[in-house]
Amino acid sequence: MKIFLAQQNYHIGNFEQNTQKIIAAIETAKAAGADLIVFSEMSICGYPARDFVEFNDFIDKCYEAIHTIKMHTQNIGVLVGAPARNRTGKGKELFNAAYFLYKENILAEIHKTLLPTYDVFDEYRYFEPAFQWQVIPFKGRRIAVTICEDIWNLGDNPLYRNCPMDILMQQNPDVMVNLSASPFDYTHVEDRKAVIKANVLKYKLPMIYCNAVGSQTEIVFDGSSLVFDKDANLCKQLPMFAESLEAVHLNENGYFDEPVIEAAAYVPDKELNPDILQPQLNIEQIYNALIVGIRDYFSKMGFSKAIIGSSGGIDSAVTLAIACEALGAENVKAVLMPSPYSTEHSVNDAVQLSKNLGNPYDIIHISDIYETFLKTLQPQFNGMPFSLAEENLQSRIRGNLLMAISNKFGYILLNTSNKSELATGYGTLYGDMAGGLSVLGDCYKQQVYALARYINQERTIIPENIITKAPSAELRPNQKDSDSLPDYAILDAILYQYIEQRKGPAEIKAMGYDATLVDRTLKLVNMNEYKRNQFCPIIRVSPKAFGVGRRVPIVGKYLS
Repeated sequence: MKIFLAQQNYHIGNFEQNTQKIIAAIETAKAAGADLIVFSEMSICGYPARDFVEFNDFIDKCYEAIHTIKMHTQNIGVLVGAPARNRTGKGKELFNAAYFLYKENILAEIHKTLLPTYDVFDEYRYFEPAFQWQVIPFKGRRIAVTICEDIWNLGDNPLYRNCPMDILMQQNPDVMVNLSASPFDYTHVEDRKAVIKANVLKYKLPMIYCNAVGSQTEIVFDGSSLVFDKDANLCKQLPMFAESLEAVHLNENGYFDEPVIEAAAYVPDKELNPDILQPQLNIEQIYNALIVGIRDYFSKMGFSKAIIGSSGGIDSAVTLAIACEALGAENVKAVLMPSPYSTEHSVNDAVQLSKNLGNPYDIIHISDIYETFLKTLQPQFNGMPFSLAEENLQSRIRGNLLMAISNKFGYILLNTSNKSELATGYGTLYGDMAGGLSVLGDCYKQQVYALARYINQERTIIPENIITKAPSAELRPNQKDSDSLPDYAILDAILYQYIEQRKGPAEIKAMGYDATLVDRTLKLVNMNEYKRNQFCPIIRVSPKAFGVGRRVPIVGKYLS
């Protein structure tokens, strides 16, 4: 049996484009003599569609697309994902479904059983779990079809009480096929591969696993679709962060004609879920995920040009470099806005960075604006000493200028805040926290430095002085981040334990961290939820990002 995997980048709710893309892949597979082509979870409408699925019109369009696609299945089996209406009269109105199309008919409709509600997932909000499970007979084979989470219920402490493959195994299937939309994070690729391999080892069946690729606002899908033979040898792996259409040949004995890429005995040399922060871990994957996140956000929203406040600091430098790679340097404008406390070398570094990248830049001095604000506010400030108010005023002036240029010319402002700053509230609302998309908001400061080194691996793009100088907001004389925050190596380590590992203060202190520092850090995180709640979408690259995947109260007393 010749089986194609269609790893495609969909646009949520763009039914015409998604349908055309699916049909084009079907026609290519048909021309190559394919028996079956497999697409990813919710391929018809894009994933996650969230509350769009609550609109009958949205579901109607899904059914219309399926009808159009099935007209192209005269001599090829097609597995596509889409919502399905629940006609049992029990439970929620929809299923998360896979449609098996063949000879212009719906041969089978498979419903997802395990509906995740953790992290970025909220499927039980919309869908009803499957009521029944049936193997699909097709061209002399018996195919067990599952959807994403359905294959993740393994291990000593499974999350769900039922495992659909255990039920399907009673019907003697020959091959497993999984349609997936499994998001990227920098610990997840090997972890996912291990789960798929564990299914093969448990059920002694070959596995075809087709994953989505591309970015949907903050969530990035890496693709990396996989094919394992029945002995758990990896025979095909589609590329990361790229669309791909590839075929495999499954013989009657449960093996593939393709050569083995990784033998069943292969063990990855990296921890799947590291207990401590490793800033260099999979930094190339993080870099590529951020590029996809920016590129898809702009293309799917219909934007083409970005604007960035360039300070001569590490965060804006890395953001600018990644944006230029994603959108083209000519489409990214840097605006330098020195204040009375900006150092000459920071301005020079920012200018040199733009010259290295070849992107347009402007310099707008804000000293006069700043003095005008101070003069205007003098009666209200009533002679009080210099404080955060004067510091943040500079940041908000910059935010105003960037947004004015954005409005005038149609740029999207890319935010440059990192995860360490967002965690501790080290940022100014309506100032340096402004933006339409956060590029580095899921990267700790040490990871930002690792990204800078990665960007510079072949030639110096980011000036060395930007990487080596002490980080500073430059909002008062001789200011350094270390005046307000502990050393980033210590801060990031504590934050990682609290945010990613979900450890409490006693557990973190037991690891050897200073008790006062731990208490202060965790208090900062919880006190500043109100700031993060007003923040723009963050491209997710970690196992636990701020945003839709981390839901904590704004008004809460815990640890604050």
